[in-house]
Amino acid sequence: MATFIGVGTFLLLLALGLPVALTFIIAGSAGIYMLMGPDLALGILTTTPLSSVQVFAFIAIPMFILMANLIISSGVSDELFDVAKKWMGRLPGGLAHATALTGASFGAVSGSSTAAAATLASTSIPGMIKQGYDPRLASGVAAISGALAMLIPPSVAMVLYALIADLRVGYLLMAGLVPGILVTLTIMLTVTVWVWRKPGVAPKAESYSLKEKIRSLSSAWAFLVLFILVTGFIYLGIATPSETSALGALAALLLCFYRKVSMRQLTDALVSTVEASCMIALIVIGAQVFGYFITLAQVPQDIMSFISEADMNRWLVLALVITLYLVLGCFMDLVTMLIVTVPIVSPLMQDLGFNPYWIAVVTIITAEVGMVTPPLGFNVFVISKYSGIPVGQIFRGSFPHVVSHILLILLLVVFPGLVTWLPSTMN
Repeated sequence: MATFIGVGTFLLLLALGLPVALTFIIAGSAGIYMLMGPDLALGILTTTPLSSVQVFAFIAIPMFILMANLIISSGVSDELFDVAKKWMGRLPGGLAHATALTGASFGAVSGSSTAAAATLASTSIPGMIKQGYDPRLASGVAAISGALAMLIPPSVAMVLYALIADLRVGYLLMAGLVPGILVTLTIMLTVTVWVWRKPGVAPKAESYSLKEKIRSLSSAWAFLVLFILVTGFIYLGIATPSETSALGALAALLLCFYRKVSMRQLTDALVSTVEASCMIALIVIGAQVFGYFITLAQVPQDIMSFISEADMNRWLVLALVITLYLVLGCFMDLVTMLIVTVPIVSPLMQDLGFNPYWIAVVTIITAEVGMVTPPLGFNVFVISKYSGIPVGQIFRGSFPHVVSHILLILLLVVFPGLVTWLPSTMN
């Protein structure tokens, strides 16, 4: 009865539009109160806020967000798009390919999907539309490419997942690198097929001389420095993800000073970082309270008992979990989805014999699809806000990428070594 009331309260408050963090706290507190009484409920409420965010690995979240905001202020994203444009210009739909590569590159030095989507909307979409690209193609590739930051290290989503599931942050970040490259290639292949089937959606290819291509690389030094600092240091074990995030934020700040970024821009970057970090911290605190309730109610154990009694094949369970994430992605933002589901899904899948890092990557890619599916599709609304393109057109432009991403998920299910190989080579 207490479980039903707690979960029912959570769903009701969520449907009424109450902020997610408060929904977690109220529903979790009500459930704990009914299960264990007022003393334990009060004890959890007084100790959880500090214990939830004083984990050393949590530092990586605000630091990676700060680094992303500082990178946007420094103008590195514009240079990345210019480099990609010159090297991809000869291919049909060259600017769309350049957008995918820019999304991957920006993700490799920022870790923020929202920041990546906003940046691509303001840098790549206007250029594509000006040259005659179909708005659906231009906005769709920008929306899905922005989501790459969730997968390619450093990734705020990966850090958050690791904290919730009690996994090694560095291992999980590296587990996303090869799949991130595969997702980038999948986006580019989808664009190629789209342009091949409907040549009118993109203008004729524009080529650049080898001299222009090589000259453009001179502006990519900032990206290379940040990439080596973040991904290289984590892989080689030179620094922990938390230490690396601080180094990356410091390097981005020095880059802003080098490029004489205005104090107003720096202030805006800091304010934006504080707002986003506090939002995530409050949701984590609320989710911890709700997680205590779920544990005390023995929900994971009940689910495992049901699966055992039903004699369900573990691959069927995996298919149901992937379907669940595809559906939830239509209605929830990524942070909420991870915090609601991971405490139950991660141990469940480990008990069924699946590698936890592989499951995490499959989950993130599936959530990436949710970022561009209706009705919520957070990246779609970000793209629409910055580009002025109607939401409906962006959803239609994203649909081919949704199909290709589902096929990629199936590939990773068949070949899990694509995810687990790189972290297995780490010290």
